[in-house]
Amino acid sequence: MSDKTYLPAGETPPASQIGATLEALAATIAARRDAGEESYTHRLLAGPADDVLKKVMEEAGETALAAKDVESWATSSLAATLAVVGADVDDALSVELPPEYDAAVDHLRYEAADVVYHLLVALERYGIGLDEFAAELNTRMTDAERPQGAVRLHDEHIKRGK
Repeated sequence: MSDKTYLPAGETPPASQIGATLEALAATIAARRDAGEESYTHRLLAGPADDVLKKVMEEAGETALAAKDVESWATSSLAATLAVVGADVDDALSVELPPEYDAAVDHLRYEAADVVYHLLVALERYGIGLDEFAAELNTRMTDAERPQGAVRLHDEHIKRGK
C-alpha cells in the first residue's frame, strides 16, 4: 500500500482493491440511470451522447497534461539535484523531491480518476459491463499474462479496429 493510502480501522480489505472499487463505481453509475436530473451521472447517461463523449476526451487531455507536469517536475528536479550533488546518481536518488512534484503527482492521480469515471459512464451508456470490458482486456493478454480464470471474449466478438 502506498504511503498516501490507508485502510480504515476495523475494515477488511477486499481481494482486489481496484476490482472492488471499479465494481462499486460501475454499480453506482448504473443505479444513477434512474436518478433525477439533479444527478450529473444521470444527465450524462440520458442526455446527448456528445456530452459524455466530450467529457472522456476532455479528461483524457487533462490527464495527459497532468502527466506532462509530473514529467517536467521530475526532469527539472532531477537535473537540479544532479547539479547539486555533483552528478552522483546514488546521492541524487536519495534526495527528496520538492512538494510541487508531489502535488503534480496528486493532480495526475485526480485527472486519471476523472478519465476512468467518465469512461465507465460511457460504457454504461452503451451497455458494456465491467465483465465484458475485462474480457476485452483479458483477450488482449497472452496466456502467460492473463489471470487464471479470467473472462474472455468469444472469437466472433473480437474486433481489432474498424
